[in-house]
Amino acid sequence: MTYTTYVLYTETHNKIYIGYTSNLIQRFKSHLALGKDWTAKFRPWIVIYCEYFSEKSDARKRELQLKQYRKRLKYMST
Repeated sequence: MTYTTYVLYTETHNKIYIGYTSNLIQRFKSHLALGKDWTAKFRPWIVIYCEYFSEKSDARKRELQLKQYRKRLKYMST
């Protein structure tokens, strides 16, 4: 099985979302149309970055790493 770490962007709200999944197409559809989670408030989204992993733990590690980078960049810009 392949796991994907991905970054979504919404130009309308200038927001970034970072996640990981085993089915990027289905997960992206859920971000665009389904559910009432955080991403629902900021639609529409586009995929701006993807990385692929054979191990779920590696995809999750990369997701956390990208989220840490985002926090550092926000901190540095304030």
